[in-house]
Amino acid sequence: MIIVVGSINLDLIANVDRLPSPGETVSGSSFKTAPGGKGANQALAAARAGAQVRMVGAVGKDNFAPEALALLREAKVDLSGVGETFASTGTALIMVGDDGENIIAVVPGANASVVPGDLSKAFLTKGDVVLLQHEIPLATVDAALDQARAAGAITVLNTAPFHAGAAAFLGKADYAVANETEFDLYGEALALKGRDRAARIRDYAPNTGRSSGAPRGGEGGRAATPSEFLTVAALQITPVDTVGAGDTFCGYFAAGLSSGLTLEQALARAGAAGSLACLKPGAQPAIPLAKDVDQALQQAR
Repeated sequence: MIIVVGSINLDLIANVDRLPSPGETVSGSSFKTAPGGKGANQALAAARAGAQVRMVGAVGKDNFAPEALALLREAKVDLSGVGETFASTGTALIMVGDDGENIIAVVPGANASVVPGDLSKAFLTKGDVVLLQHEIPLATVDAALDQARAAGAITVLNTAPFHAGAAAFLGKADYAVANETEFDLYGEALALKGRDRAARIRDYAPNTGRSSGAPRGGEGGRAATPSEFLTVAALQITPVDTVGAGDTFCGYFAAGLSSGLTLEQALARAGAAGSLACLKPGAQPAIPLAKDVDQALQQAR
């Protein structure tokens, strides 16, 4: 079972010719809403990868909540751990440029009410994979890492969005997943400065206990443990929208670990899934199905 403790949002998405500079107004070509939130995105990705998934989080008692949960319900994610609060459902305000790049502002809303006491809804057992991110209070993430370790569960911590305070508990995670920017920022927070990224990722794993660091991006995924260094090539694509690609990576990565794949196999499948997620607009609507990921991997061999 994969237990996702994290955020649930409704994304408000505007497509623009190009992303604006500070203080600039640009014209948009379209607007839509879509379910989102890093936690919910990752839960859906893990479910579409073929895993059983339970979600722990919160939504508001408002009109955004049903849409925010719609695709998770459709994928049969266990939502018994999702509470309702009087705060608004979390929202993300997203602008996507014609080149596929984006800028995002997140309003936590109900996600800020996910507290350590809610972890009792996770029903953690030995062998579970617990997937975490930083769009809920850091105290809850920290407590989840401790409770997962005590239960014998494996933890995958997506270190986004960056919070300097999170550097103190990165070492509790079995796997820490960061994009290039986050990796550099946490490297500085952990005093791993002055070396190129390939060298610092080797240092990063021992400094994070049992963890592996896995930056990802157009050049593929790279991971380090105290004993090995891995590089996995990315699929060659022309991106339409990169929103949610990293969350897709994390969900598929957790599902791969849960199903018994090796670290290299889990990274390759997650990287392919993240690439395919860039081919459609939106976060959750773009998350690929397992059959499409496996087909893409076969074609790339």
